[in-house]
Amino acid sequence: MNLKNRFIKKIDKYVLLKNGNIYDPFLELCSHKDILIKNGVIEAIKNNIPPKPIHKVLDCKNLIITNGFIDLHSHFRDPGFEYKETIESGSVSAFYGGYTRVCVMPNTSPVIDCPELVKYVLDKSNQLPVYLYPIGAITKGQKGKELAEIGEMVNAGAVGISDDGIPVQNSQILRYALEYSKKYEIPVINHAEDIFLVNEGIMNEGIASLRLGIPGNPDISESTMVHRDLTIASYVDGKIHIPHVSTKKSVEIIRDFKKLGLNVTAEVTPHHLTLTDVFLNNYNTNAKVAPPLRSSSDKSALIEAVKDGTIDCIATDHAPHSIDEKEKDIKNAPCGMIGLESAFGLVNKELSHAKIDVKSIINLFTINPSKIINISPNFIKEGNKAELNIIDPNYKWIFSQEHIHSKSKNSAVIGMDLIGKILFTINKGYITSSEK
Repeated sequence: MNLKNRFIKKIDKYVLLKNGNIYDPFLELCSHKDILIKNGVIEAIKNNIPPKPIHKVLDCKNLIITNGFIDLHSHFRDPGFEYKETIESGSVSAFYGGYTRVCVMPNTSPVIDCPELVKYVLDKSNQLPVYLYPIGAITKGQKGKELAEIGEMVNAGAVGISDDGIPVQNSQILRYALEYSKKYEIPVINHAEDIFLVNEGIMNEGIASLRLGIPGNPDISESTMVHRDLTIASYVDGKIHIPHVSTKKSVEIIRDFKKLGLNVTAEVTPHHLTLTDVFLNNYNTNAKVAPPLRSSSDKSALIEAVKDGTIDCIATDHAPHSIDEKEKDIKNAPCGMIGLESAFGLVNKELSHAKIDVKSIINLFTINPSKIINISPNFIKEGNKAELNIIDPNYKWIFSQEHIHSKSKNSAVIGMDLIGKILFTINKGYITSSEK
């Protein structure tokens, strides 16, 4: 693999980060100091480290130096759909978005439902700039009938189980999964949609779908499944994570169960947090996702849920598709959009307008997902490997195809104004080249 052609290079022997504002939520560290990195390891964190000719100096004045991001929900399509994305291209895309640790979903071909395929993903990621964490399937082949080899997958390196976009319809199977996963302290992640209520729905059921003449997917298709899943999890005292929450009704149910003490966490995607169903007005297939973009009132409820902690973290649900697939008509085009490179700028713009401070926004990408999946990065500490983002939280930019390193370009936010940019990411001895 030739990462140099992707504008990623091995870090210089000495890199000096000058005048940065260091924020490490894991260590509750907030300071204004310099960081000297030697051969990819943090050698010193001090005031006024004098630059030397052998140092590559990055001026971080008015910038934030923080931990690498963690994504709980990405699709790298490998094995089986490498024409959409590969483990390498997905990793490069993640790295440019500030992600140093990424959980990859099991809806590949073959499905990641055995330890051999978990090891396949891990082995292919060894030389790449991000750490990958496979999510194993709940059921064999994602068919919903028989539990997959959960224990063996966990022992091989899986950090959670999910049938991803296929909800586990059989409630008893979900109960078994929740009970069995308790032994390994991993979350069960079930796609929360009642497929019978979804029916042939393509977008959110409401005024926009009526006006466009597109079959609607009602908000209760999600909230009824969320309620079922949390009821079962409560009964067996299981650990459950709700992916890509999209509706006000779901938020209210999750909030109620959290108050009861259930071990439930939830994520929201950048697109559900910032976009609404009006983005399909021109039958834009890049805005066709599952669950669908919802109403402005749902979006407002999601923002409030982030504020009060009902929703724990941001997860991209990065879902690459080829141009040929997305150029089909709205009915036949697949669901999903990419989101790794645009995630921070999109979320930071929305939440800063909602008066959420930048440290709390960074928490949504770092410490909060870490707690859910039991993944910890290298802390910003002398002697640790450098796993860092250098962020300009106020940088205004327009997201374009030039910023996309994925093999696929199916983003609904191309051409949008964003605020906040990852200028550099450092991890595993690699560094991105600045695109500012």
